[in-house]
Amino acid sequence: MKLLFDQNLSPRLVQRLQPDFPGSAHVRDFQLEAATDPEIWTFALREGYAILSKDSDFHQLAFAQGPPPKVVWIQRGNCTTSDIAELLRSARGTVEKFLEEPDTAFLILE
Repeated sequence: MKLLFDQNLSPRLVQRLQPDFPGSAHVRDFQLEAATDPEIWTFALREGYAILSKDSDFHQLAFAQGPPPKVVWIQRGNCTTSDIAELLRSARGTVEKFLEEPDTAFLILE
């Protein structure tokens, strides 16, 4: 389950969640921290990542372009890195099922 963590999420999440989401990376790992959303979208598509973000722009891209890539949208206000890690761990099965569904573009986690 390769997730590409957007710049609005802590890079520390990747290491914390590696056992649950192996192969995941942060945009910073590819020098994409200043990239536009469409550039990140194109990279994720080319490299086989699903995008994980708190940014609603990816939600809009998912509607406009459709999958792939898929988008997991964390729809929470201010929260800690630990809160996000716990949310993703508890939703692992849901995320896994979502990534296996070919026609579903986005998943909202609250």
